[in-house]
Amino acid sequence: MTRLMKVERKKRIIAMFIIYMDMLNNFMLLAIMLCYHALSKRLKKRKRSWDCYERSLIREVHFRRIIYNSDLACIENTRMDRAAFHKLCDMLKVIGGLLPTRHMCVEELVAMFLHILAHHVKNRMIRRQFVRSGETISRHFTNVLLSVLRCHKELLKQPKPILEGNTDERWKYFKNCLGALDGTYIKVNVPEADKSRYRTRKGEIATNVLGVCSPDLQFIYVLPGWEGSAADSRVLRDAISRPNGLKVPQGYYYLCDAGYMNGEGFLTPYRGQRYHLSEWRNGLQPSTPKEFFNMKHSSARNVIERCFGLLKGRWAILREKSFYPVKTQGRIITACCLLHNHIRKEMVLDPLERNLGYDEVSDEVMSGDMITTVEPSTAWSQWRDNFALEIFNRWRGGNH
Repeated sequence: MTRLMKVERKKRIIAMFIIYMDMLNNFMLLAIMLCYHALSKRLKKRKRSWDCYERSLIREVHFRRIIYNSDLACIENTRMDRAAFHKLCDMLKVIGGLLPTRHMCVEELVAMFLHILAHHVKNRMIRRQFVRSGETISRHFTNVLLSVLRCHKELLKQPKPILEGNTDERWKYFKNCLGALDGTYIKVNVPEADKSRYRTRKGEIATNVLGVCSPDLQFIYVLPGWEGSAADSRVLRDAISRPNGLKVPQGYYYLCDAGYMNGEGFLTPYRGQRYHLSEWRNGLQPSTPKEFFNMKHSSARNVIERCFGLLKGRWAILREKSFYPVKTQGRIITACCLLHNHIRKEMVLDPLERNLGYDEVSDEVMSGDMITTVEPSTAWSQWRDNFALEIFNRWRGGNH
């Protein structure tokens, strides 16, 4: 009996030892798991920190490459040199109210915005280039767009009339002329129900944009948003009737094509006469006052065509249909015109038109009542006839 008790006692001791060893193993396993978890968490945190550092480094390298490397790179990506770019950033800070964020400076915000306008790249492309999220890009694009629009008073050109004694061959006959105006079509993306209203004569879905420019190729006034089916004269009437619309003082005028009415403040060419510059090649000379008037009118009014050409050549987003809402697309068109003016003003040579010099403009201050209607006028037509005869006689007198 005593021997059996000893055997049982040994068995209990062995069993207890095994239980204690299992508990020890479990504690050791738990400790190892806790250590592994803490270590992996620390490694993941370090990896996230490294990933953030790596992304920040990529952003910095890309940003410096497109802006600070050279003026050529800056022009390629933002359509302006570094001096004009930094002046624009300062203007948007002070006047436009654009503020930096925790992770993005104003310069990066503006560079991203200009790059989208210049190259018409989609959100996913900008995400890869600037290493930002799609939501961040969309939000800051809207913020910069609104900041540019707030600077419209500083960026729009103030009209200045052509004075007596102007020596420019294109403009010297048009005393008190403020510039030229015309409409252009820019493709837009609209809901299916609105496509019929925005369809142009050529079948494109576009908005009819009224542009008014000065002799030195800067925009004085821009009115986007009208449907492509709207007539140019209807858009002009709307621009004149708006409280903050196009202002034309009494005694001054703009040059328009034959699609508009010849009325006070808006001088159109004669119908049924040679007009386009291509019709005056091979040494052909005008033989009547109306032909001479049309030739000079076409030469001067061509400034608005060149202005639209520069605008669309500079900003690729205006050459193809974008995917923004119509209201946003109208704001983008206005912003592109404002930025075009900034480039023409701040850069000595326009990168798209290096051989073009600035025209002489006067500093005369305009005063008097404004023209409030766009209607054909017999008195204005008679004035045009007298004006055509006067400049024709001046030309003939100078040639003899």
